[in-house]
Amino acid sequence: MIRHIVLIKFQPGVTEDKISGLFEELRAIRNHVSGILDIVSGRSESPEKIERGYMHGFVVDFEDWDALERYQTHPDHKALGAKLVANAVGGLDGILVLDIPVAA
Repeated sequence: MIRHIVLIKFQPGVTEDKISGLFEELRAIRNHVSGILDIVSGRSESPEKIERGYMHGFVVDFEDWDALERYQTHPDHKALGAKLVANAVGGLDGILVLDIPVAA
């Protein structure tokens, strides 16, 4: 399994409603890309308070690297990615991505 982790530092004017809408678009991609096991998204509620501005994020679990590639090349992912970049502080600089293999 591949765990795709994305942290986003949204611009100050981006509302929680807009962010929720973006995350709804993300979850809808599951209906169009095979190999997605789970999608979880939301705002940090960490008691440690060390998010450094990355207050929102999501995790997508994929069956394998091929499923991640299908997701990355899908037009819905590309459209959503452009919206995330447009709403992040500094564009792409306001987004962190990690892809971690997870043993079953």
